[in-house]
Amino acid sequence: MAITSGRNFWCLCSSVLLVIAAMPAQAETKLFESVQVTPPGEYTYGIEGPAADLDGNLFVVNLGKPGTIGKLPAGGAASELFTALPEGSVGNAIRFDRGGTMFIADYKKHNIFTIAKGSAEPAVWFHSDEMNQPNDITVARDGTIYASDPNWKGREGHIWRIAKAADGSVQGQVMSAPRAMGTTNGIDLSPDGKTLYVGESSSGQIWSYAINGNELTSAKLVKTFQPDTVDGLRTDVGGRLYIARILKGTISLVKPNGAVEREIALKGKEPTNLAFGGSDGKTVFVTQRQGGFVESFRTDQQGREHCLQRGRC
Repeated sequence: MAITSGRNFWCLCSSVLLVIAAMPAQAETKLFESVQVTPPGEYTYGIEGPAADLDGNLFVVNLGKPGTIGKLPAGGAASELFTALPEGSVGNAIRFDRGGTMFIADYKKHNIFTIAKGSAEPAVWFHSDEMNQPNDITVARDGTIYASDPNWKGREGHIWRIAKAADGSVQGQVMSAPRAMGTTNGIDLSPDGKTLYVGESSSGQIWSYAINGNELTSAKLVKTFQPDTVDGLRTDVGGRLYIARILKGTISLVKPNGAVEREIALKGKEPTNLAFGGSDGKTVFVTQRQGGFVESFRTDQQGREHCLQRGRC
């Protein structure tokens, strides 16, 4: 080993520090670039949900077979079985409320199930034979659930409002609306909880409504896409809509005024739904019917639901 004088050693160290300082910082994950996060074929053709808890775990319906709920642990690369619904029930949507309770829409048996935080045992929270099927759901700040209820054969649908009454019982009814709806599918609330966004798969349209108790008012057409190309949707804290463009293979990022901010390219071509998760609520997870896997990308805004769970929205 060569011996370096004190002066030369100081010069050498200074040079090394200058080189290190000049090196670019380690590149962060690029925004809006999607990557596959679970193996293909884990989930059935009915892969849907999804929803993330505050521990970073992602929950998705139909792991391996219908009627199951899979759990992708935070930072994990493969899903594990979380629970199974009662015989004959099949989940289609999952959401969490502010207390960490999980809600599952069972489209086969017309139930809304709950699973308490820390449990894996589903219990019926609401049931109605009058439903076509509870498809997608969203949860308001006060715990009220709004559920889309499509009639696929009739190419029409409704929105249900489901909430606890003063006596503690759970009551649900179809909300009145100022127009006849198409096949109601993806659904979510604005950050202030005053506006309900509804995607209609049959027409490819996204509509907004003001909420007034059990009434939907002030219907406004936000955006029209090609028929049969919209599925699930979510909102971020900035009020933008993320819309799963099934068959197109993208997530459309849309401003409340209907302007498309960007089309986020995906690995699979049949995205069914999406959810915000990760430690900061800025990771978007997408369920892919084509291939039965989950992919994800980073975005620049926290999801509304993630913010709600943290009690900040």
